Amino acid sequence: MTATTAPSQQTQAQQAQGTVFTVLFAVALCHGINDTMQAVLLSVYPLLRDNYALTFAQIGMITLVFQVTASILQPVVGTFTDKYPLPYAMPLAPLCTLAGLLLLAFAHSYPAILLAAGMIGIGSSIFHPDASRVARLSSGGRFGFAQSTFQVGGNVGTAIGPLLAAAIVLPRGQGAISWFAIFAVAAFLLLSYVGRWYAGWLREHARKAAAKVAAHSLSSGQITGALVVLLLLMFSKFVYTSSLHSYYSFYLIDHFKVTPQDAQIYLFVLFGAMAVGTFAGGPIGDRIGTKAVIWMSILGALPFTLALPYTNLFWTVALTVPIGLIISSAFSAMVVYAQELLPGRIGMISGLFFGLAFGMAGLGAAALGIVADHTSIDFVFRICAFLPALGLLAFLLPRTR
Repeated sequence: MTATTAPSQQTQAQQAQGTVFTVLFAVALCHGINDTMQAVLLSVYPLLRDNYALTFAQIGMITLVFQVTASILQPVVGTFTDKYPLPYAMPLAPLCTLAGLLLLAFAHSYPAILLAAGMIGIGSSIFHPDASRVARLSSGGRFGFAQSTFQVGGNVGTAIGPLLAAAIVLPRGQGAISWFAIFAVAAFLLLSYVGRWYAGWLREHARKAAAKVAAHSLSSGQITGALVVLLLLMFSKFVYTSSLHSYYSFYLIDHFKVTPQDAQIYLFVLFGAMAVGTFAGGPIGDRIGTKAVIWMSILGALPFTLALPYTNLFWTVALTVPIGLIISSAFSAMVVYAQELLPGRIGMISGLFFGLAFGMAGLGAAALGIVADHTSIDFVFRICAFLPALGLLAFLLPRTR
């Protein structure tokens, strides 16, 4: 299968120059900042519930608006920038997120909160497709390592977001969310530098890049089938992780009577484990193949997810460590695998997969919120425990190299 989009190609010159670490680390750091600001929204859910007497369904709707906004726009942004590169569009992303955070800090109604969540989602939709593309372009051929480095930046941001929210927002109230404006300014400056590098790369390589032929000999039908399997695996992964992101703190508060501040500490343990697992998945995939990483990283979490709803506080927190380590290693491998299927559509694949991740997580959060309102948080965690069993479907994925 032949791809024809110039900016997504890995030329021989790019391989020769090796990994551009300054650019890769800059875009990974910006991913961390982006996800830190997003995590603030998730971390202040207990505060918003108390301030506005929200139901679990309304909390799930906040997540849905945030994540579906990004889900709808990301593939569109990625497809457009495959054809018409916009290297200086990335700095707009933190500005949109900044607008959402400021609106959230001073919101006085539930509709205003939903609008703020949508603005934060738009920021993500602008950031992820081109940032993931730049990570690949700066990889020097180490695609798994680059994607994991990019992803771990986001996971670290997601991990420290609850800590910062616990330290800054929860003691001072909703208005303290505005303090995170400094993060948005820092991301704007860094992404301006990344945009200049990307513009230079386009000038130097875009015209020389030959059409990229995929390293596999799969038919269009096989590629479509593989993408469908990936879609089902993403459903398993992201609906389960959505249950943790949106409702884990409530589970700890309601089930074990911990304080909101302590719940944020335990949430940090989970997100920290996810950050470590995310970084490990890419380099391992470079060595043993992305398919092996995909099926091990989803199915391997099943014993731990099945045990989690039936343990005490200590073992609940302890089990989130292997769950986070194992299940988080899947996404980088999924993105690299899909990019190998369609090597000329890097922006579209990145936007599609990040968008699906947000969309599935958002829909899952909303649905699980409704289930929790009609049953209990405990019931939600018991039924979600079976989702990693869908990892068995990874055996259906064809080899790409």
